[in-house]
Amino acid sequence: MSTETRADVTAFHETEPRYETALRRLPDAHSLALRLRDAGVADEVICGYLQIEPEGLDSIIELAQQKLDAELNKIPE
Repeated sequence: MSTETRADVTAFHETEPRYETALRRLPDAHSLALRLRDAGVADEVICGYLQIEPEGLDSIIELAQQKLDAELNKIPE
């Protein structure tokens, strides 16, 4: 991430209707992973909610972000 902090990104996302719409279109696990990560929740807690091993979290987040980006591209600005 550039000079933006996680709080800056989260604040942007919370005020961006396109972001919320795109999150709602994702599978539940992907949406939850991104929402929890944006909120600054610890990785161990995210893994608990998703019922996955910690080793799998990065790939879940990466896939969720790819799906989110694809959905955002479908929604007009």
